[in-house]
Amino acid sequence: MSWDSKQYLKFQRERTQPSIDLADRLTTQSPAAIIDVGCGPGNSTAVLKKRYPNAAVIGADNSENMVTAAKEKYPDIEFILCDASKDLSKLNGKFDIVFSNACIQWVPDHPKLLREMMSLLNEGGELAVQIPKNQDEPIHKIIGEVSSSEKWRDKFNSPRIFYTLSSEEYYDILAEISSDFEMWQTTYFHRMKSYGDIMEWYKSTGLRPYLESLSDTDSKEFEKDIFAEVEKAYPKQTNGEIIFRFPRLFFKAIN
Repeated sequence: MSWDSKQYLKFQRERTQPSIDLADRLTTQSPAAIIDVGCGPGNSTAVLKKRYPNAAVIGADNSENMVTAAKEKYPDIEFILCDASKDLSKLNGKFDIVFSNACIQWVPDHPKLLREMMSLLNEGGELAVQIPKNQDEPIHKIIGEVSSSEKWRDKFNSPRIFYTLSSEEYYDILAEISSDFEMWQTTYFHRMKSYGDIMEWYKSTGLRPYLESLSDTDSKEFEKDIFAEVEKAYPKQTNGEIIFRFPRLFFKAIN
């Protein structure tokens, strides 16, 4: 799947806030080296650099488009191409903080992945992760229902696989691989000006795998069908805005 940094950053403030909230919970005082796994266009990496200006901060992502955009916007930070599903063991050196904001939901085998992320840490180092947990929100249900409908199911060779585990499963993994950990969940209430804003948000993430597998004509028709259901599922507030709920799971673990 390809990524579009410009589309992703249409909601930069909203997408960056969880990384700010996660970074604010870090307890490491003077880290020498930090890696941001799945850094995207660098907005989360910049949060880390601002918090720890004296640390060597590296942003890593498997998308050339994202890494290029990050290098252009933040030339004082190092960014590298790295596929978290297979390249973490190839990274040189150890880190005091391994950070990942809204990335690992795209990566399979989380028990293996989290062990590999922990292995990158120095003794006493800190793992910090945020994962979207919005599978039960209307937008996700709509995409699943429309894509599997009689009209569309033959257009998709295989359904999107969701790699996110339950909170209880993450608890058991962290209890096994870390010396200490904590978990919490936050639901963000994003203010959307229109239903089109919700579509624009999801075109850069959850809708992208579906749109990329369709022709231009079909992708427009698919968007139209999703839009019609979004209008039904999200009521407007008195001022005309729409509450776009977005739950996110956070956890930290000490090596």
